[in-house]
Amino acid sequence: MKRGKASRMMVRIWAVLFSVIWLFPVYWMVLTALKPSQSVLESSPTFITAHPSLYHFREAVASQSLMVYLRNSLIVTVAVVAVSVVVSFLACAALTLYRFRGRRFIMVLVMAVQMVPGAAMMIPQFVVFNRFGMLNTYVGLILAYMAMILPFSIWNLRGFFLSMPREVFESARVEGASEWQLMWRITFPLAAPGIVSTCVFAFIHSWNEYMMAYTFMKDQSKYTLPVWLASFSTPSGVDVGAQMAASVLFALPVVVFFMLVRSRIGDGDVSGAIK
Repeated sequence: MKRGKASRMMVRIWAVLFSVIWLFPVYWMVLTALKPSQSVLESSPTFITAHPSLYHFREAVASQSLMVYLRNSLIVTVAVVAVSVVVSFLACAALTLYRFRGRRFIMVLVMAVQMVPGAAMMIPQFVVFNRFGMLNTYVGLILAYMAMILPFSIWNLRGFFLSMPREVFESARVEGASEWQLMWRITFPLAAPGIVSTCVFAFIHSWNEYMMAYTFMKDQSKYTLPVWLASFSTPSGVDVGAQMAASVLFALPVVVFFMLVRSRIGDGDVSGAIK
């Protein structure tokens, strides 16, 4: 008993330690954003500010390009999340629920594409998009993001599809359900946790991506929020306070989105599905 209590105590200590290490950069970002301008670059760091100020937040919000970049990020992110979820759901349904020649080869090909670094794909994508006139367009940027997101999304959803009891589908077919009814009334609810986790991954990746948004978009009016964050770094210096405030504002939609969908992340409920 004593050994078990000691083990649980050590686990809790390590959990608290890792939580503190993980949360400290977030705390420092918020603290820096709340510090007065004269206290941001002090030689001796302070871990608590006696005079918190919202000046840097007002400075970040007052940026003329904020709403434009926010609109661009929302357009690209919503499109990427919606299309990647639909495509990965249909692909996993075809690759796991049905038998056809070449199915394993397709899964190996998806895995191979997933192993290719995103930076290695940028030059070929740039050449192709330039040839077809898709540079500086939302469609081109969305396709570039999906090329990196879809392989992981398919593999992520595949595990949920493989865990579905086949008896459910056999019973539904016996009852006369069509393939589309199987898809939307049985498969979709059972795969809901995997769909939510896929949405979270696609949202975070497309919301945070910087390099492709900066490379493929020539017009500044089509830049996304990560490029806006980089605008606080200029040759004359870095506005650290405003950049930290902008980072806090930039992270808020991700936190809100995760809080809205976190209750759906978990194992699918199949209790009572088989009679």
